[in-house]
Amino acid sequence: MKNKPQTRLIHAPRKAPQYIATVQPPLYRASTIIFENTNALFNRHWTDEYDYSYGTHGTPTTFTLGDQIAQIEGGRYCLLAPSGLSAINLVNSCFLNHGDEVWVSDNIYGPNMEHLRNLESRYGISVKVYNSIDVDSFTPSEKAKLIWLEAAGSVTLEFPDLINLVKKAQKHKILTALDNTWGAGLAFNAFDFGDEHLSVDISVHALTKYPSGGGDILMGSVLTRDQKLHHQLFRMHAIQGIAISGDDAAQVQRSLASMQIRYEHQCKSALTLLDWLKSQDDFVQVLHPADESSAGHSYWKEICTSGLSAGLVSVIFKPEYDLTDIRYFCDQLKLFKLGFSWGGPVSLVMLYHLKDMRQLENQHLKQGLLVRFCIGLEHPEDLIQDIENALKQLQKYKYEQPIQQTE
Repeated sequence: MKNKPQTRLIHAPRKAPQYIATVQPPLYRASTIIFENTNALFNRHWTDEYDYSYGTHGTPTTFTLGDQIAQIEGGRYCLLAPSGLSAINLVNSCFLNHGDEVWVSDNIYGPNMEHLRNLESRYGISVKVYNSIDVDSFTPSEKAKLIWLEAAGSVTLEFPDLINLVKKAQKHKILTALDNTWGAGLAFNAFDFGDEHLSVDISVHALTKYPSGGGDILMGSVLTRDQKLHHQLFRMHAIQGIAISGDDAAQVQRSLASMQIRYEHQCKSALTLLDWLKSQDDFVQVLHPADESSAGHSYWKEICTSGLSAGLVSVIFKPEYDLTDIRYFCDQLKLFKLGFSWGGPVSLVMLYHLKDMRQLENQHLKQGLLVRFCIGLEHPEDLIQDIENALKQLQKYKYEQPIQQTE
């Protein structure tokens, strides 16, 4: 029987061979996945390493990307999420229950803290704050279930006492979750670090940053080496309907080949800017883990034996500069664009008021407003010139304005 034209448009009589060797793997877009027969349907299980049953569970495109991210970071199992924050929320939702205690560093990624505070007010989870460079400030009770680690910390870039924090958490049988976006699996191995080959339980990575590299894709990952933890995370991942676009996965995968080259380039550029920024009189403090004067430098040196660090540098302006001044400075920058995120080709700048962000007293931080520079792929000399020009304009704005006469 010959099918009608409308049916032939859907069920083509001929199909080209499906597999050829190409530089980039084939892109699979799928919600529905067709089973070959009923045996294939009923003999599968959601714990299968590659469960091709529905688009939310994964396709060759998303599984391939997950395998590559796991290989880069040293993990075994990888789940992908629509954003870094979505990946963080997956961990919180999976492992925190009513009455549990979760510990977070004072320099935690802000949206993670906001999510945890929401869980605290709605579901009775207790959120405790510790100083990442003072392991004695981490004092877990018997209710402690999870500790979030950041290396380096958000905005102020302190590198934590990762070895002793992980040891203490393991002693108290507390899950360790690391936001590994800064290190990206390149600065250090979260699953094998220090002389004792320590490992975190879970690594979360905002693939939006270095793996994507273009400032145009949102994605996150959750990695572990423990199959039991992976199955717990996967069940929550499925229940919440977390999924990513095959097109986005292919875009990130395409960028992975240049990821280390970009990371090393931005690291080198950041160190060049670091040296110059330290010579400027307008700043009371320059923050970067590789700098000997920065908090946690010794921990960075101990863990990041490659000498690598992300392309982020923060500065604290002298106290005489107020918010209006700092806003003016940021507005004078031409190459640095005002925007959140980092890891892309365009350098970014953002201003922060630490008093509104921190809960603990941080003796290692000077008083003043903070500006974070996220280094892109521009030539560092051009970036230095951009900042220098903006500082000159700031000086004119603050100190050379004509004094208005009053009658």
